[in-house]
Amino acid sequence: MKVKVSYLGYIRVMLGKREEEVELKEGATLGDLLNMLSNKYGEAFRKEVYEPGLQDLKYGYGVIINGLLMARLQGLKTPLKEGDQIILTTLISGG
Repeated sequence: MKVKVSYLGYIRVMLGKREEEVELKEGATLGDLLNMLSNKYGEAFRKEVYEPGLQDLKYGYGVIINGLLMARLQGLKTPLKEGDQIILTTLISGG
């Protein structure tokens, strides 16, 4: 199955791309996708965004799947399906 992954904020700068289409096995989860991206993009991605084996992204980063924050779904266990729109982004807060 294919999903579309968009990159915003620092992740876009780090990877040098806005988006890509990713091929995953049927039944893959968000955690599977992040593990694949971690292997593909190496140490910089693991240090900054996601380290395989952790239960969440590193501080300051988030994932939106089809318009919903991963925390409102099943976190890394969220099942993905064909055509999902996934955004990896830097979380910004202020006051």
